Amino acid sequence: MLSDITIGQYFPGDSVVHRMDPRVKLILTFVYIIAVFFPQNWFGLLLAVGYLVFSVLCSRLPLRLVWKSIKPIIPLIVITSALNIFYSDKGVELIHWGFLKITSGGLITAAFIAIRILCLIAGSSLLTYTTSPTTLTDALERILRPLKVIHINVHELSMMMTIALRFIPTLIEETDKIMSAQKARGADMESGGLMQRVKALIPVLIPLFVSSFRRAYELATAMECRCYHGGDGRTRMKQLHMGRLDVWCLLSMALLIAAIVTLNFFVPAVV
Repeated sequence: MLSDITIGQYFPGDSVVHRMDPRVKLILTFVYIIAVFFPQNWFGLLLAVGYLVFSVLCSRLPLRLVWKSIKPIIPLIVITSALNIFYSDKGVELIHWGFLKITSGGLITAAFIAIRILCLIAGSSLLTYTTSPTTLTDALERILRPLKVIHINVHELSMMMTIALRFIPTLIEETDKIMSAQKARGADMESGGLMQRVKALIPVLIPLFVSSFRRAYELATAMECRCYHGGDGRTRMKQLHMGRLDVWCLLSMALLIAAIVTLNFFVPAVV
């Protein structure tokens, strides 16, 4: 199950999305996450979903990768949707049991919120799938460069964020190996009550923390041996350049937001 988690992984390719400027991809991802919360009706939400589907198709990534990014959060989506079912009292009353009441409006709101969450996860995963950690670090550092005015070390901040994102798959793989080793020694992690399952995770968490600190120490030692001193005087082998494709992508995002806002004025709201 842990091997299905693909957060932070990069899949090389030569698609249109892979060739985009990483700074543009970062900006588009951030703006898209905000834009997903703009739609108040189904037409606007379908536009956001269509934009995401078109981007995934342009990236030429297997659909199973997108499914893997969504699969771990299905329980969260189900819980969030269930809460929204009882939160709204709009529409026709379908079930009324004590203080619990389910209406048609509640079901519509739950579906609306679930699709929003799916768009957020899939859109964020598309960025890491198509952008290498090194390129992502350079892009993040360039975007945050104005923060140097207030004496914030942008390079180290970008490096820490990218390293943390890069080591998520490594920690997941390490956790899977430790759990397999403990099960081979007779550890039972799937039966019993909640407290028993929590106690069964202790033999997994301790080796995981030890392994994490060891990896961090080895990484710090390797960077020191290579005379790493931060971003001062650092040169880059690959320079970032914006092309026509990046400009068209920015314009398409602007058109998407304009269309969603326009639909909010002329189409009745769902949520």
